[in-house]
Amino acid sequence: MDGSIQVYYGEGRGKTTAALGLGIRAAGIGKQVIMVQFLKCKHSDTLDFLKKLEPELQIFRFAKAACAYSDMDEEERQEQLSNIRMALGYTRKVLDTGQCDLLILDEIFGLIDYNIITMDDLRELLAAKDESTDLILTGRNLPEEVRELADCIYYIHTEKEQAGEILSADR
Repeated sequence: MDGSIQVYYGEGRGKTTAALGLGIRAAGIGKQVIMVQFLKCKHSDTLDFLKKLEPELQIFRFAKAACAYSDMDEEERQEQLSNIRMALGYTRKVLDTGQCDLLILDEIFGLIDYNIITMDDLRELLAAKDESTDLILTGRNLPEEVRELADCIYYIHTEKEQAGEILSADR
């Protein structure tokens, strides 16, 4: 990838899975990978399993709530904002120090959707990336300004979804 910015967006499932797949692939060839997840539930069984891939692939979820941001009431959202700020601070530190080869910012576009950060904030964060760090950004809605910054953009959508899906992902 060599310093590229890749985007996975859309209403369908699979954005996080696609990003994580590239992360596993990069870790498999000796790259250091960090994923920071925003707006996700506090815990999942998948996270426990992925801990086996440390230290090459590390996943950070600063959320403390049991439910997704979209399901929180106003009081819970206010509490969660401090966790999101910590996650953004950690992300900035990772970029400033060049701590990894691949940084995945999972559901980063949701922060813009919920007016937690602005496009200027995201642009400033992306500007901290050095030339050798690859970035993967995910979220439902792709800000138009990101189109100009991205090297590759993948639109993920669901064509058919049946109830009782075997591998229903935590969103």
